Amino acid sequence: MDDNRRLPLVYVRGFAGGTRGIDKAVADPFYGFNEGSTHVRVGAHNQPLFHQFESPLLRLLREEGYELLVKGSQEAYLGGHAEIPANTIWIHRFYDRSATTWGGSPQEYQLEHAAADLLDLIDRVREKSGAPAVILVAHSMGGLICRCLLQKVLPDRGRAAADCVAKFFTYGTPHGGIGFDVGGGWVERIRDTLGIQGADIFGPRRMYEYLTPQDRLDPDGPPGDWDARVMPTGPGALPVERVFCLVGTDPADYDVALGLSSAAVGPHSDGLVQIERAYVPGAHQAFVHRSHSGRYGMVNSEEGYQNLRRFLFGDTRIEASLVDYRLSGDEDVVWQAEARLSVRGLPVVMHERLAAHWCPIQLDAPPDGQEASVSLATTFLNSGLRQSTDEPMRFILQLRLISLRERHGILRLGDHLEQTADFADTLVIDVGTPEAGPGIWAAWNSDIEGAIRDHRVAGEPRVDEDPTPERWVAHIELPTTAGPLVGPAARIRLVATPWT
Repeated sequence: MDDNRRLPLVYVRGFAGGTRGIDKAVADPFYGFNEGSTHVRVGAHNQPLFHQFESPLLRLLREEGYELLVKGSQEAYLGGHAEIPANTIWIHRFYDRSATTWGGSPQEYQLEHAAADLLDLIDRVREKSGAPAVILVAHSMGGLICRCLLQKVLPDRGRAAADCVAKFFTYGTPHGGIGFDVGGGWVERIRDTLGIQGADIFGPRRMYEYLTPQDRLDPDGPPGDWDARVMPTGPGALPVERVFCLVGTDPADYDVALGLSSAAVGPHSDGLVQIERAYVPGAHQAFVHRSHSGRYGMVNSEEGYQNLRRFLFGDTRIEASLVDYRLSGDEDVVWQAEARLSVRGLPVVMHERLAAHWCPIQLDAPPDGQEASVSLATTFLNSGLRQSTDEPMRFILQLRLISLRERHGILRLGDHLEQTADFADTLVIDVGTPEAGPGIWAAWNSDIEGAIRDHRVAGEPRVDEDPTPERWVAHIELPTTAGPLVGPAARIRLVATPWT
């Protein structure tokens, strides 16, 4: 297959609730993937400014050459054509059969049926397009439908998930279910027992049922150590490196149920899904200050689209980690890191993990004999999106180190300075290309004279420390001011690999 060929993309929407919500959902021709927005928080004092984001659907059509094939419906188009192009977008309209607006007797919604129907759609699209696999893009519960397909439906039929799906991107999917900060667990028990409007699909027992192949299913329910977030590995499974989870950190702008949802779920969430439940361990992740849906929702956001676009069509993957750090021996001091990643030319921050958003990076002492290492960010770059072919691809990584002094879990305020970093600097990273010259350059902002936008790379790129073909590794020393905090050996490790 030509690596530049666009694979078919299938969008799977999220939870609509009961009959009223389902009827509203089916009235949208593209199940919400066509919804745009006009607000973005890039102004002074974090105030919203007008920013016209057309929608993921229109942007993929306009910027990536996709086609939308409809003749009465997408189903009708598929049925009436023996061949279709591969660069097409398909909407999995799984809720249609459960709506009352068509007349007749609607069927009760079942997540497993939606997953089985998704496989039927994928098989028809692959057969008529000749594409070896499809790309799955899902919001919220849609990601669980996709995981049911990957982890249960396909294995139950003796088929390999990796043979059908090339990449899998989720917006705000509750991979670990939905939990609440209130009620001491009673809210979850009532939901899972009564199954009001089918919401028990976000509880552990139902998740275990639709995420586990039949031959491995324990009729007594999930084992005590079962983690719904974990995707299987091994022959036939979709590798987790082909999965990307977009995690929202803005509960305040999620106004469903007059704000009761975000109040119940808690501040460490997108208003519906708690941060720690919104990703698959080992998968690529980006944290964005967006809510689960609505005016500041992640699907209809520039941040969401730019992460999606680069994960699907980028050509270089960059992983940044803080390594070889050494923490002080003071047991009362807790260390955290904050990281923000921005790509040149974009109006939004692509990834940010901040204490103010309830998602700082905890710096813990490693077990004896193991390297101190913590992931800061992973980003995907696309050399074709540069404004000029003779310039490298640039992104920046802001790093802040913060210490908190606690005693028995209580913050000690005697020497505390709220939201004050012990160290803060910005690493400017330029990634070369065959036209601009291969290699990677990196410089700390504190060493750059003038504005970052005026900075130009000079000299030889960093030495590649890994002889492995198509893998580039370099370690960037932290400024000397960070030495007393995390030790003189602490460095930023950059790992660059091709991405297709």
